[in-house]
Amino acid sequence: MSSLRKKSAIELRLEQGDEYGLAKLFTKHQARLWRMIEFRMDCRLIGRVDADDILQEGYLAARQRIEHFKDTEMSPFIWLRTILTRTLIDVTRRHLDAQMRSVDREFSMNQQDAGQTTSLCIADRLAGSDTSPSQVAVRQETVKRIEQDIGQMEDIDQEVLALRHFEDLTNQEVAESLGIQQKAASIRYMRALKRLKEILASTQGFTEEFRGNSG
Repeated sequence: MSSLRKKSAIELRLEQGDEYGLAKLFTKHQARLWRMIEFRMDCRLIGRVDADDILQEGYLAARQRIEHFKDTEMSPFIWLRTILTRTLIDVTRRHLDAQMRSVDREFSMNQQDAGQTTSLCIADRLAGSDTSPSQVAVRQETVKRIEQDIGQMEDIDQEVLALRHFEDLTNQEVAESLGIQQKAASIRYMRALKRLKEILASTQGFTEEFRGNSG
């Protein structure tokens, strides 16, 4: 962040190590952080870990690191989201380390090597949640097909799509999170959204979440 920009009250409080200010920031964005965790969480963690537990662990991690906020150029929310993302990665590794060592594919989450790929997160969400015995195989095939098609997009376009549509970040927050210009983030989002609609138009058995949604 530019040193010429007037800092917000919450930034000043965090720079002073104010834990009450951190609590207010966390409460304000708790729903968005929960949404990020629920969207990004590896499906193999279901039944083992609750999103609320990760939120709590992430909050404690932020309290431990609050004194370092003054050394970052991140906005308060992106700083907090970064810590929660790191917490989710740590939890994933902790619970799935043995399995992950035996898996050949690489995992990626915001350029980190743990968790489901962004394309799989998107595909899994779009395929819906029908887990009836008669639909499991169909759903799995739908997820695989959508994931493969989304995987053809550039990694950064996948991330822009995930951040804007599924995590509900603003264009400015997306740009900051990915280290790109706001105009570039907007262009990439519209391009990725158009491509996703094309993918879904040729795919049966998906939710209609994107129909008519221009972002």
